Amino acid sequence: MIKPQRCWIHRLRPPTAFLGTLGLITCFTLYLTSCQPSGARSTPLKIDIPNAWKASTNSASTRISTGWVKDFNDPRLSQLVDEANNNNPDLLATSERLKAARTGVVRARANRIPSVSSSTSGSRSRTNRDAAGSSRSYTTNQNINIGASWEIDLWGRLRHLQSAARADYDATIADLRATRLSLAANTASLWYQLISAENQVKLAENTLASYRKVEKIISRNYKAGTARALALQLSRNNVYSAERILRSRLRRRDDSRRNLEIILGRYPSGAITSPTSLPGIRQSVPSGMPADLINRRPDLVIARKRLEATFHRAHATQKNLLPSLQLTGSTGIRSSDLGNLLDPGFLASSIASSISQSLFDGGSRREDARAAVARNQAEIHDFSTAALKAFREVESALASENWLKQQEHYLQKELEQAALAERQAERDYAEGIEGVDILDLLETQRRASNARSSLIDLQNQRIQNRINLHLALGGDFATSP
Repeated sequence: MIKPQRCWIHRLRPPTAFLGTLGLITCFTLYLTSCQPSGARSTPLKIDIPNAWKASTNSASTRISTGWVKDFNDPRLSQLVDEANNNNPDLLATSERLKAARTGVVRARANRIPSVSSSTSGSRSRTNRDAAGSSRSYTTNQNINIGASWEIDLWGRLRHLQSAARADYDATIADLRATRLSLAANTASLWYQLISAENQVKLAENTLASYRKVEKIISRNYKAGTARALALQLSRNNVYSAERILRSRLRRRDDSRRNLEIILGRYPSGAITSPTSLPGIRQSVPSGMPADLINRRPDLVIARKRLEATFHRAHATQKNLLPSLQLTGSTGIRSSDLGNLLDPGFLASSIASSISQSLFDGGSRREDARAAVARNQAEIHDFSTAALKAFREVESALASENWLKQQEHYLQKELEQAALAERQAERDYAEGIEGVDILDLLETQRRASNARSSLIDLQNQRIQNRINLHLALGGDFATSP
């Protein structure tokens, strides 16, 4: 069961020892702040999480040992992923935002320690006549001062703000991880899309060559008077259709090349090349994968950290209703003689403390506290939604793994029969066997070409689904959260 963090406004109570120290005025102000918002308790959302994925296959027991990219056994892919991590503008921009986010943690931590400042000044004034009517005079003053101030974190308000800032920073770190994971997945996806497009181009070229071969046979028979004009027209129609399909697949391959080059941080020249065969997936999904692998997903880490940040900010806004204690001190030297600035006898120091409490602000602070709790409640629901979405993505990818594998098995059988029928029809028609019609030959060619194209697409779908599975899990099949 997911147990999100929650916060309650009405549970805040100032310590009684501090009441005796501050006296009647503080007691009065604490009485005013005791009317804090009530009924803001959050209700935990329950999600029954299985110990293992429901759709996980039981056919394999091996595990990926070193990272999901190696699952494809493709050294070129590993090189491309490294190149993308080094050059992709989106990843570099996220890295810079991470540096900027760290300043929030430093600033929040600095608010909990005393701040020290120094100043120096000098002035010279002229008086034309004094009260006795004397002539003009000059007065010179020099001043060196060092001051310090410190807000004592009585109720932990500053501590909560620091924790919130740290959670925001952790969320930014998770965002960087998400960018890297997504970048690797997109690189792999576009790489295999390109290989698939290259295969489709090769298939279109072979299909065009086959159609031209048949068109030559029919043209020869037509000249010999053994073939009808209709047969010649249909064969030429197939040739022109194959020419069109080839151009379409060339354009798709060109788009795939440029898209991959963009994500690698290269100029989209369309010059990148790829092999003409899709790799085989090296291993099946391990059986009995623990469901807690999903905790590695960066988007869930981000949602969890945002929930944590709103939790601490809600507590901080609640504690704004309580008094604040400030300590200040200063020491310095003020003299009209420059030489006296180094004389300890002229040193003057002061220290002061102050306690402040808002007596009436029209309910502004109390409503701020209510709003902070509402934001925390919203993050609880957002986290639950993100978790359910993550579970659905993993279960869907696991189920698709099995269905696509079965589809490929039957498509291979379909292609075998279509190829046999195509070769038999070509031989029978070329030899002029009686009863063999041109439509039979054209139909067998069409079926074989469609089956080959579908097999390329299906093999690519299996690879894309495996990439999506790694993306849904947040990594490989073995590394613990």
